[in-house]
Amino acid sequence: MAKFLFTSESVTEGHPDKVCDQISDAILDNILSVDPQAHVACEVTATTGLIHVMGEITTECYADIDRITRDVINEIGYNRPECGFNGNTCAVISSIDSQSPDINMGVESSCEYRESQDDVLNLTGAGDQGIMFGFACNETPELMPLPISLAHKLAKRLADVRKDNTLTYLRPDGKTQVTVEYDDGKPVRIDTVLISTQHAPEVSIDTIRDDLIKNVITPVIPEGLMDSATRILVNPTGRFVLGGPAADTGLTGRKIIVDTYGGYSRHGGGAFSGKDPTKVDRSAAYAARWAAKNVVAAGLAEKCEIQLSYAIGVARPVSVMVDTFGTGKVSDEALSAAVNKVFDLRPAAIIRDLGLKKPIYRHLAAYGHMGREDLGVAWEKTDKTQELLSALGM
Repeated sequence: MAKFLFTSESVTEGHPDKVCDQISDAILDNILSVDPQAHVACEVTATTGLIHVMGEITTECYADIDRITRDVINEIGYNRPECGFNGNTCAVISSIDSQSPDINMGVESSCEYRESQDDVLNLTGAGDQGIMFGFACNETPELMPLPISLAHKLAKRLADVRKDNTLTYLRPDGKTQVTVEYDDGKPVRIDTVLISTQHAPEVSIDTIRDDLIKNVITPVIPEGLMDSATRILVNPTGRFVLGGPAADTGLTGRKIIVDTYGGYSRHGGGAFSGKDPTKVDRSAAYAARWAAKNVVAAGLAEKCEIQLSYAIGVARPVSVMVDTFGTGKVSDEALSAAVNKVFDLRPAAIIRDLGLKKPIYRHLAAYGHMGREDLGVAWEKTDKTQELLSALGM
């Protein structure tokens, strides 16, 4: 394989789209903490001085959407006028309906359960049709592609040095981007690092550049991956004072590539935030990551991508596909059979095995849903490696 460059981006929690993702998932968490059986599909838009919460929620509990929304915005750092957006003074509009009874019928009683009623794990049908992808590779300790792993770490570090007052002039909005050079399919060096960060108006671009190299880039990028030819770009427009929802409208679910694998793997198109786990857009994507990570952790492949597909109201996936891009120790067909044997991919089983009715989602809404070993989420465990090996007779 020839040399090539691959780039992935991340954004900070103050990016307007991520503000919306975090509000959506904070509302979901609040409801699940009281009513784990709730059905939630909550989306948010943000613009200058205004948050609009909308969606379909069926629950027995009360959620103070105004308070939850303002708490999230203030915790992110939009809590004073000079940031351009203020959780204490912005308007919050709520437009919530209950879930469609036509959808609910298929979720509460799947096609298989209505036909046989022999297995409680068949009871829950998929909340929608769709395709989901999971991916893992051996480029990083967490088995994620290197470009998105570094982009997330830079974005998280950028927020950390703002919040701990290392760099007091930083403001919440920001973006990172990392370009990695590959040789024969392996990452060998960093070609370009790009950081754009919102800042106070009085700070010079030279100060920002020097501070970010010292306090953000150097602590994050592994020694030896950067060289004299690596380009470092910091605020390349020269100024980034106006940011957040005051500069750009935000929307839940618009950063699906940032949320997953940075474009390194395929994506089915469904967003995660604000959706309860009966929505397979979310739960099956987590399950596919879990399965793919265990395949790689077991040494069965250097790269593994798994596609799942579902029909609304049907419990079992319509299809399961494994692609190891020629790196598998056994055939992809054999791996598909092993994954089907070891992992129960019905929504009720995924929810049970991954603990998805717990209020775990707000902290996933920024810096990626995959590779988050720091949060202890179940789909990052490599607890099925021996079962996979046994299923393959190894």
